[in-house]
Amino acid sequence: MRYNRLTVLAGAMLALGLMTCLSVLFGYATTVIPRVYTYYVSTALFAIFGIRMLREGLKMSPDEGQEELEEVQAEIKKKDEELQRTKLLNGPGDVETGSTATIPQKKWLHFISPIFVQAFTLTFLAEWGDRSQLTTIVLAAREDPYGVAVGGTVGHCLCTGLAVIGGRMIAQKISVRTVTNSFLVCFSFLVTIIGGIVFLAFAFSALFISPDSGF
Repeated sequence: MRYNRLTVLAGAMLALGLMTCLSVLFGYATTVIPRVYTYYVSTALFAIFGIRMLREGLKMSPDEGQEELEEVQAEIKKKDEELQRTKLLNGPGDVETGSTATIPQKKWLHFISPIFVQAFTLTFLAEWGDRSQLTTIVLAAREDPYGVAVGGTVGHCLCTGLAVIGGRMIAQKISVRTVTNSFLVCFSFLVTIIGGIVFLAFAFSALFISPDSGF
């Protein structure tokens, strides 16, 4: 809501793309294990993820989304303070060295914005080790790794794009307090419940598909 949408989207997508590729590599490394084992283990994990997400969604308190948002805002504020300190140290230049010392810094920041780096870092650290990464690893262990990499990247792109565009639109139409208190709770609840249903659907469908079918 606060920064350039394209810069935030580019930084987040680079982080998610890198995480997806690394997850696919981790999953592909387990292909030495017979497919029948990875197939049923992944099916069990999907069922566990689905049940856990449904349980979390049904037990979600109104303050849970607010607490998570406050943690993210605190992290962003910390990064902003670090960015401001960096600008104060590098921006004015030094009297002894002259203004020419800051030219390479400005040229570098022209290609890689600090906001881009911030979006990349926060997204990569936030998504590392979550369900999406574990799901990517599990799928890459039993399915075509190229298809998993492309599908995972496209899915992340759609979700991140909607989040970036939606964040700007919501900020223009609704107050921040309204977003944090009502919209965030409803959105988190719906995403958690729908995610749990999808995981359970994949686990249930796997019971009727042979491990050697290639699907």
